[in-house]
Amino acid sequence: MKLKKGIVIAVVLIGITLIVIMNIVFGGSKNKKSYSNINTNIDKSAIQAKEEHEKERKTYKNVLYVYNAAEYIDDTTIMDFEKEYKVRVEYSEFESNEDMYNDIVANPNKYDVLVPSDYMIDRLIKEGRLEKLDKTKVTNISNVAPEYLAPEYDINNDYVVPYMTGTLGILYNTKKVSSPIDSWNALFDSKYKGKILMWDSERDCIGMALKMLGYSMNSKNPNELSQAQSKLVSQRALVQYGEEEIRDMMIAGEGTVSLMYSGEAKNAINQNSNLAYVIPKEGGNKWVDGFVITKNCKNKEMAQNFINFMCRPNIAVRNMTTTGYTSAIKGAWGEFGDDKVMFPTAEELSRCEAFLYDNEATRMYEQVWAAVR
Repeated sequence: MKLKKGIVIAVVLIGITLIVIMNIVFGGSKNKKSYSNINTNIDKSAIQAKEEHEKERKTYKNVLYVYNAAEYIDDTTIMDFEKEYKVRVEYSEFESNEDMYNDIVANPNKYDVLVPSDYMIDRLIKEGRLEKLDKTKVTNISNVAPEYLAPEYDINNDYVVPYMTGTLGILYNTKKVSSPIDSWNALFDSKYKGKILMWDSERDCIGMALKMLGYSMNSKNPNELSQAQSKLVSQRALVQYGEEEIRDMMIAGEGTVSLMYSGEAKNAINQNSNLAYVIPKEGGNKWVDGFVITKNCKNKEMAQNFINFMCRPNIAVRNMTTTGYTSAIKGAWGEFGDDKVMFPTAEELSRCEAFLYDNEATRMYEQVWAAVR
């Protein structure tokens, strides 16, 4: 009887254990299902809200045409602007400042708001292609960090409101190099042949080569530009040119070193921890992209509303989060700590310079680029 009783007790205990396990498993499954349903409901709600907005925006009679660099804004900020101002934003993207310039010269009344880089804004101002701002309508310019106001080419910010800032440097795979990269020479090293990726941008590539040689990125010295041209021509057999796809190649581990903008580098590092970004010891480019309004803009009031909206700190945070670049809106910075890519040191910035516009130099750069590409 003692043995049978032990068996009975054992069976009972096993049964209780199985019941507990089943409750945990099926309870957990139920919870997971509920959590999944919540996520599905959220996704459905977001999709439904977007669909409803798409229907609503088609009824808006007011239209604003915005032309910005590719992958350079949080799309939801545009949607929120449309909702608040009851305006339909027709949003287009360009791959380079030069592409943007050629487009607006060929189609001067096509866009209302542009977002070019500093040297291109300089050119547009000098050529009379921009409208002066009514700063009583763009009061959020007061949110811009003082160090990004009053650029040399627009000392009173009559034409430009800073949007994003950043640097030009090298993104590299720490697992594929023997030691940390610290010089532009890495982009010309034959041991990385076929794994060197170059951003297909005239000013950036020429500027990088000039800086590596110890010259100004704004040089118009024929001898210095000839040397830069020779370096870039000799580099062609080693490299692949591209735009956003070279960032994606670095993320996928398909490249070793790449000419890269800081924001693209930030996004890449977020997705591949083997990647690192450096401003080379020779120095690089520090830039500020800004909002401007085209001459004889069809919808100046709404253009100014758009710029003012984008200068709100909470909107700037969303744009920084999406793009990886550093907003000129100081009130947005606290959300990102001391990220070294987004916020380079004073010493690193002291080695950098801004691109400037010069008509004579531009013709020279175009000739160099034609020989390179």
